[in-house]
Amino acid sequence: MTHPTPIRPPRAGTRPRVLDLFCHRGGMAMGYHLAGFDVVGVDLDASCAEEYPFTFVHGDAIEYLLAHGHEYDIVHGSPPCQAYTLLNAYNHKTYPDLIAPTRAAMRAIGRPYVIENVEAARPEMVNPVMLCGPMFGLRMYRHRLFEASFPLAPPPHLAHVARCSRNGYLPTPERPFMTITGGRHSKAWQRAAAEAMGAPWITTIRGVCEAIPPAYAKHIGQAALAMLAQAPEVAA
Repeated sequence: MTHPTPIRPPRAGTRPRVLDLFCHRGGMAMGYHLAGFDVVGVDLDASCAEEYPFTFVHGDAIEYLLAHGHEYDIVHGSPPCQAYTLLNAYNHKTYPDLIAPTRAAMRAIGRPYVIENVEAARPEMVNPVMLCGPMFGLRMYRHRLFEASFPLAPPPHLAHVARCSRNGYLPTPERPFMTITGGRHSKAWQRAAAEAMGAPWITTIRGVCEAIPPAYAKHIGQAALAMLAQAPEVAA
């Protein structure tokens, strides 16, 4: 039987640490950083190191988690979402389904955790909370689900009344919200999408299309800090 690692609040004068699994280009990482965490990211895609804004580890996320997860205060994971996207209904490719293995590894090391994925992955997730751009003043409708092992409440989700530009088109006064999904887009579109996302350091189209707005992670990080502040002191 696996014995959970006791939750311990960070030592006085130090920033808590978050392990960012399947980190890609660092949208979640930046949000956790802004909330007050030090961040280490892990990804099999070595090219992510070119833009990841914090310490980057090239390797298998679950293997690293099992070996080092106990060194962190919380663990975040964004397993690949392609198996659940609408695009896969057309291309019929085989993609890894890593939500359950990621959860099992997180529970094995016993740290507070967060798992992120797309709306279509809801059946694979446990009581997820949905976050969307306008909750944080962003001009995009970007639903993402977050399963957390600690209390996490979403801001109010207002009705989608603003009109969106077509994918690949820049926003206009008549259509002020951006649609940010994959495609053959211009560099001007990529820059505008990165700015709208709150991730201006991301310079690739694929990177910005797969990114999570940092505002989402900042909100989650603040909830995690509240949870850690209530944790009893235990021996290291």
